[in-house]
Amino acid sequence: MRDALVDKLASLDPIPGALEQLLWHFGNKQVAEVTGRSKRVLKDDSGRLFVDSRGGEANIAETAAFMADEKQILIFSDAGGTGRSYHAGLNAVNRRRRSHYLLEAGWRADNAIQGLGRSHRTNQASAPVFRPVTTNVIGERRFISTIARRLDSLGALTRGQRQTGGNGIFSVQDNLESNYAEHALYELFRQIYLGRFYEVPLGTFEQMTGLSLTSHEGGMKIDLPPLRQFLNRLLALRIDMQNVIFERFELLLSQQIEAAIAAGVYEMGVETLRAERFTVESQEAVYTHAQTGSVTNYLKVQRTQKNNIKTAIEMLEFAAKYQGQFMVNQKGSAAVTIPTHSIFDAEGGVVPRVLLVRPQKETRIIVEQLNSSTWRQVSADTFIAAWSTEVDTLPKFTTDYLHLVTGILLPIWKILPQQNSRVFRLQTSDGQKILGRVVNASDIQTVREQLGLKNQLLSPAELVSLVLNEGYSQQLPGGVTLRRSYIAAEPRIELVNAISLAERLLAVGCFTEIINWCKRVFIPVSDKAPAILAAVIEILG
Repeated sequence: MRDALVDKLASLDPIPGALEQLLWHFGNKQVAEVTGRSKRVLKDDSGRLFVDSRGGEANIAETAAFMADEKQILIFSDAGGTGRSYHAGLNAVNRRRRSHYLLEAGWRADNAIQGLGRSHRTNQASAPVFRPVTTNVIGERRFISTIARRLDSLGALTRGQRQTGGNGIFSVQDNLESNYAEHALYELFRQIYLGRFYEVPLGTFEQMTGLSLTSHEGGMKIDLPPLRQFLNRLLALRIDMQNVIFERFELLLSQQIEAAIAAGVYEMGVETLRAERFTVESQEAVYTHAQTGSVTNYLKVQRTQKNNIKTAIEMLEFAAKYQGQFMVNQKGSAAVTIPTHSIFDAEGGVVPRVLLVRPQKETRIIVEQLNSSTWRQVSADTFIAAWSTEVDTLPKFTTDYLHLVTGILLPIWKILPQQNSRVFRLQTSDGQKILGRVVNASDIQTVREQLGLKNQLLSPAELVSLVLNEGYSQQLPGGVTLRRSYIAAEPRIELVNAISLAERLLAVGCFTEIINWCKRVFIPVSDKAPAILAAVIEILG
């Protein structure tokens, strides 16, 4: 039997490397190779293999053939990438947009940056599209994670901002060594220890990985295995077990990031904002450093964005591509639901969700909640009619406000909210470039008061936008609170503790409604809301 197995193995074709597979599939007449190899194995038109010798000038000739558009594909290694440019230069014949596949990235981030920079340079017709490549072995994401982390660190050191190192080619989920990944790993260990990860029992996990989660006293360890050790041990498991564990870890990581984004505390370094128009509505100096004379400014910036509203035909194509279903609720609103990643409940059970795509927003909703709501699946014709009717009533542009603190920040850093430190970069319509720390809706009034702007309230239009869109609440004169309330799953603008002034408020456009035997006062959600709110503030004094 042994001899038979040896004979069978000897008769198998050799497994080609990635470079050979590309050359054999596309043909050396279409592929320019810039590497350090002096010999290579090629295939002729009949499929016969032969050895091709490459001279010292081969790389120069191959580069020239690619840049002259004589060959459509270029493969280069670390050795072949040094000192050369492969970008879509304005002086080159081949100005096609490059799709740069990062294959076998390795462990050195500086080498990755150097290689990626070969196709992304100045004086180019278009920027390349970077595509990191891994196999279907999910554990291989460990290597991409290392590159992502080191690129981010190198970007922070060389340019002062984290996302420049990675040039945007990695998503937040690619960095498996972030604080969010640490929290996700703790939750994974907790589920395994409590027996809530049914596919991977505690004893099986500890035996397979050699990682102990149980303390000597019998409880769960306080000093759990570190993230890097967990990821390295994961690579030693069988492929199917790798995939099972990593899939749960990845879902927990997505859940952590999604929660941070929803809470407005997810930090992405310096974020570049884009819109149709940015206009500085007001600018006030709130602090001057005595030694340097540097000034801290409080800016109120108006942002005008074009609403990216898809047509009904585009949504039909979207639904066909992502296995979507057409939905309409009792109010006639239309939406498309598509599958999305699940979350886990307190018991470690999987909670399936769908992404509900509306004309102006997307919401992830639990399937059970969707089934118990007024959303119902409808035919394509019914969906088209409802979607088109809703889209026709929507505005083409949306205007909101940003509040930024710019200039010298260190002396007043402790005054600013500590739970969120997002930094925005933008350019106004008149060419002014602004870099500042954002002030969230819930902190605007507090920060304004601490910066010495106590007597200035937000404008009625801004208050309406903040209340409806960001859940902001404002204490108005007379002990009345302006807040967002949900009635029958729809947002409303409510005036709390204003029932004693109901008659006067009704006269300026407010309305009342009895809910659970209690009369409540609301401002209509319409274009007239800012004017009505201005009249309410005047009544309250």
